[in-house]
Amino acid sequence: MTEVIMPKMGDGMEEGTLLEWLKKDGDAVRSGEVIGNIQTDKATLEMESPAAGTLTGFLITEGQTVPVGTAIAAILASGETLPASWGESATQAPAKVEKEPVAVGAPSESAAVAATSQSPGRVKASPLAKKVAAESGIDLASVIGTGPGGRIIERDVRSAVPGPIKTLVATPSDRKVPLNTLKKITAQRTLQSKLEAPHFYVTVTVDVEKIMALREFFKSEVSGNVSVNDFVIAATAKSLVDMPEVNASFGGDHIAIHGAVNVGMAVATDDGLTVAVVRNADRLSLRGIAAESKDLATRARENKLTLDELSGSTISVSNMGMLDVDMFAAIINGPNAAILAVASAQRVPVAVGDESIEVRWQMKVTGSFDHRVVDGAIGAKFMNQVRGYLENPTRLLA
Repeated sequence: MTEVIMPKMGDGMEEGTLLEWLKKDGDAVRSGEVIGNIQTDKATLEMESPAAGTLTGFLITEGQTVPVGTAIAAILASGETLPASWGESATQAPAKVEKEPVAVGAPSESAAVAATSQSPGRVKASPLAKKVAAESGIDLASVIGTGPGGRIIERDVRSAVPGPIKTLVATPSDRKVPLNTLKKITAQRTLQSKLEAPHFYVTVTVDVEKIMALREFFKSEVSGNVSVNDFVIAATAKSLVDMPEVNASFGGDHIAIHGAVNVGMAVATDDGLTVAVVRNADRLSLRGIAAESKDLATRARENKLTLDELSGSTISVSNMGMLDVDMFAAIINGPNAAILAVASAQRVPVAVGDESIEVRWQMKVTGSFDHRVVDGAIGAKFMNQVRGYLENPTRLLA
C-alpha cells in the first residue's frame, strides 16, 4: 500500500487545502497521474499519484485543510486491502520538523507563509504570542504566522486584535461572503505591510507619447503587441540596476540588497489578487518581457503558475491603466521595499514652451516606498529614473 500525502510544494508551504478529487474511490490510477487539485497560500496546484494502483481510503473531503505530510488517501496494489487501523493513526498530523529560520529580507515571500488552520494543540506560537492572544481573546488557529516556519509571533497576534470598528446592525437583506484562501492571505499581508512598513509616496507624471507611437509601430509588425505595462516593467528593472539601493528589503538590523532583479506583476484573478514574478527582468529584452508577462498573466488566471513563479519578487508593479483611473497608490508587497502603481494613460492638454498648448498622452505613476529602506530623496530620484526611461523608450530597446 502507498499512502497519498498532502505534498510540500515549496519551502514556505505548511498546509494545503483539498479543492477537489479528480478521481473517485476505487478508480485505477497511474503513477504521476493527476488525482486532485490543492490550494496553497499562493496558487492552485495539481496533485499527482505517487504510485500505480487503485485509489481508495479517502481521509479528507473537498474544502478540508491539513498539514503537509498528512496521509489523505491510499493506493492499493493488486491483492492489497486497507489495514484495519486506516483512518485512525493515518489521520494524525505528522511530527513537525523545525526548519532553519528564513532570513528577514531574503528575496522571497515564503517567510510570510503560514498555516491558517492547524490540528488541535499543534499551533506553533511564541510564548509572548500566546500570552497576548490569551489577554486579547484571540484564537491562535485563526492567526497567520510570519515567524520562521510559519511560527506565530507577537506582532501577528497584535495585527489580529480587532480595533474600535463599529459594525452596522445586520438586516435581512445582508449576506456574508466567505473569504477564500487567497483573499484571507491577501487581507492578512496587506494589513501586516501597512502596520509594519512606514509607507511614503512619490507621484510623477509621465509623457508617454513616444511609447504610444512605438506600440503602434510594433502592432504594425508581425512581432505582436507590447503593452504599456511591459514598458513599465522594463523601465523599473533598468532603474533598479541603476539604483540597487531600492532593490532591497528591511532585515531588522540590516538592509538586504538583492542581486537578482525580479519584478512582481499584480494579476487580478477570479479568486483574488496574485503576484506573478518576471525573473531577471533586467536581462530580458522588451519583447522578452512582453512574452513573459503575457504568459504569466494567462496562466495566473488559469491557476497554473508554479510556486517559483509566485515568489521571489524584489519590487512589484500594480497597473490599473485598463480601469480608467487618474491616480492611485498601492500597498507594498512585503518584503519588497517598493511598489509602483500605474494609472491610465490619458490625452490631456499640456503646456509646451512659453505659450503653446498641445494634447499629449500622459499617465501618473506612484511609487510606494518603505521608509526603513528608502528615504524620500532616494524614492524621488528613483521615480524620476523610471520616468526618464519611459519618456525615452528607445533606451529600453537596447
